[in-house]
Amino acid sequence: MLRGQYAHNTGVYTNRKEDGSFIYLYRHGLEKSTTATWLKEKGYRNGYIGKYFNGYPRQAPKNYVPPGWDLWASPINDSGYVGYNYTLNENGKFVEYGDRPEDYNADVYTKKAQQFINQAAQDKQPFFLYISYFAPHQPAIPAPRHSKLFSKAIAPRTPAFNEADVEDKPSYIRKLPLLTPQETAQIDRLYQKRLRSLQAVDEGLESLVNTLKANGQLDHTYIIFTSDNGFHLGQHRLPPQKETAYEEDIHLPLYVRGPNVPGGKIVDQIASNVDLAPTFAELAGVKPPNFIDGRSLVSLFRRHSPVSRGWRQVLLLQHRLNLKVVPLIPNYKGLRTAHCTYVQYQNGEKELYDLRQDPHQLQNLAKVIQPQVIKEYAKRLLHLSSCRGKTCREREVEPLPDCGIKGKVTSNI
Repeated sequence: MLRGQYAHNTGVYTNRKEDGSFIYLYRHGLEKSTTATWLKEKGYRNGYIGKYFNGYPRQAPKNYVPPGWDLWASPINDSGYVGYNYTLNENGKFVEYGDRPEDYNADVYTKKAQQFINQAAQDKQPFFLYISYFAPHQPAIPAPRHSKLFSKAIAPRTPAFNEADVEDKPSYIRKLPLLTPQETAQIDRLYQKRLRSLQAVDEGLESLVNTLKANGQLDHTYIIFTSDNGFHLGQHRLPPQKETAYEEDIHLPLYVRGPNVPGGKIVDQIASNVDLAPTFAELAGVKPPNFIDGRSLVSLFRRHSPVSRGWRQVLLLQHRLNLKVVPLIPNYKGLRTAHCTYVQYQNGEKELYDLRQDPHQLQNLAKVIQPQVIKEYAKRLLHLSSCRGKTCREREVEPLPDCGIKGKVTSNI
């Protein structure tokens, strides 16, 4: 989100120190050029509040603050997940928070964000504010005022939930037994906790909008709301987690509010987290570095703005084995087009889904579609997996063969 690059160009694939986490980021100097440093040169006041990379600030000075941030308030040593009893690095000073209701981390982040916005308004300085709430990350502890909500909510029972027939799935899925009633009940309890924990985020967003409105800033401020990953809850027999290439994990909400953005507009073009950094740069009037792999989304969401010719037709997916995730999801790379998902695992297994006919990904077409189609997808995947900067955008614009097979409609909606 802060550099606009695919994982193979940052080297950040996982939360491990060898190929991810703050340790890798810091060792390789990736923070020296980010959205914060670009906008800082343009005169912006930059604030970062909330969750940063896993492992922060290990192997850096204890009070380390990354370059470009005027306000920094982030929990150290992965202490923020439970919502209470955490320590924030606040501009190089450690501040401890306890277990009082007012110490709940989402509420603390919101208050700090309001103070930052108010100060920027008072100083009449343009600002960039990045707020990273933990919710609904596990253990998904809610604020006390929300602890009794959603007691009867159940996780969505999509057609893929506890999938009956997984014989066409990769081997790591085929090994999974059907979910038991006890496991299903656990999924429902987690779903309730996730909903509860998000209420403070919802309230926080409303508070920030009201703060902007009170300061007269709302009409010239862009608000972009999204997440860094999705989450499956029982789909394809999988226990609650992330990191697969299924829609529940990769298809995320992305909302934009701001000047010249028409309300209710739905954009169908393929977008990615790698597009956020160049989007922030364009909105601030900054030319991003040439290493950027993504592309600005501004032409997609502004009123009457024509979509750039040659928009992305295919998006790269990348995953490396994470030993902390159960079941172990093998290394894979994949492609997502407007209608198709193609996945290629390190052991040679493949998945291909036509999302128009099979939105819940119940029927793997990899073994029944024409071999030439698979060859074309594999060839493009090889090319995108080594792209850099401009070449990524060039290799994304050529369409791929259709993945559909007439008459193969198997999903219920």
